Amino acid sequence: MTATGENQTPRMSGRGRLYVTVGGIVLAVIVAGGIIERRVHVAHLRAVAQDAAIPRVQVILPQQGPKTRTLDLPGNISAWYQAPIYAQVSGYVQMWYKDIGAKVKAGEILATIDTPGLDAQYAASKANFDVAMARYRLAEITAKRWRALQGTQAVSQQEVDVQVANAEAQQAEVEAARHEASRYAALIGFKQLVAPFDGVVTSRLADVGDYVNAGGGDVSSRGTATELFSVADVHRMRVFVSVPQDYADIISPKLEGDVSVPQYPGRVFKAKFLATARAFNAGTRTVTTELVVDNDKRELWPDSYANVHFVAPGDPDILIVHEGALVFRAQGMQVAVVDADDRIRLRNVTVGTNLGTNVQILAGIGPKDRIVNNPSAGLLEGQKVYLVGATQGYNDAAATASRGAVDRGDDVRAMPAGDGSAGDAGVRQ
Repeated sequence: MTATGENQTPRMSGRGRLYVTVGGIVLAVIVAGGIIERRVHVAHLRAVAQDAAIPRVQVILPQQGPKTRTLDLPGNISAWYQAPIYAQVSGYVQMWYKDIGAKVKAGEILATIDTPGLDAQYAASKANFDVAMARYRLAEITAKRWRALQGTQAVSQQEVDVQVANAEAQQAEVEAARHEASRYAALIGFKQLVAPFDGVVTSRLADVGDYVNAGGGDVSSRGTATELFSVADVHRMRVFVSVPQDYADIISPKLEGDVSVPQYPGRVFKAKFLATARAFNAGTRTVTTELVVDNDKRELWPDSYANVHFVAPGDPDILIVHEGALVFRAQGMQVAVVDADDRIRLRNVTVGTNLGTNVQILAGIGPKDRIVNNPSAGLLEGQKVYLVGATQGYNDAAATASRGAVDRGDDVRAMPAGDGSAGDAGVRQ
């Protein structure tokens, strides 16, 4: 055996070389496919990220203002006249004659008070008057006699003047005694509590045997006094309403309101303007307004709660938008408008009257501007946005209005301003 034969390297067969070649090709395809797939995924993710970075907004169109404005406010019903009746003399309630709900006429007796102390003082004042009158008569006769002797040596002029002055003093005493007796006579008249006007007894806090003091009423265990009776004139009723400052322009002599009360569901009572305070309450920014309602059938009662419905003229020439479209920034009140290139344009606006869920826009927008509904605080000037429609069941009412716009040939991406219901809220996807 030769050395050449021992050092010779064995050669790969043709089938082996084929397997190696095919394996290399497969591995290269797998690697290349992975790289391509990764690049495709990266490009897709980049596109998705860029697309997600563009905000989705819903837009609305401004609407014309309403021809009429409605306003519902709580009101308080008061009697045309209402007076608490207090005792003007001290004593005990002898008898009461009118209970709550009783109809009374002016001057009709409500109760009588037994005043033995006052009766004694009245009798003493009359006796003092009689004494003063007797003294005056004696002084007048004496003065007359001394004046007859005037100019003689029987009396001096000084004595005559003294007697005349004494008669005048006694006359003054008579006048004082007469006024004192008249004062007690007037107090005796207050023993009877009477109705000050025609009306209804709305409260009776007096009972037989109760002690009452002058200038007050029934004295409680704590010494406080209350009225004995309360009488109300209810042939007409006053309705007091606090009107917000935004709606103060509706107040005028022509103002009318529909009054409804809980005890009469479905009933409406017509009320007319009577007076207004012409000044706002600093705490509530409302002005007290008074209306009057006829109450011939006595159906309305004092101190009732009422709902007052007003209808006032509106201004259709002033545009309105949903209040959710407003955003307040350092530059002031703004709205976000989408231009023809679907980019955000922030506009300063002047806000008018708040109509509840909508507000008047006096300046800053046009009737065809597409306004972002419920804009995000992160929207920037010139930012690209995507327009989306409504979500069914949430704001599809606005979407229905948008479909109507399609039938009219309007911009299909803009939806009219809503009325503030859940269907008017913007959706971002």
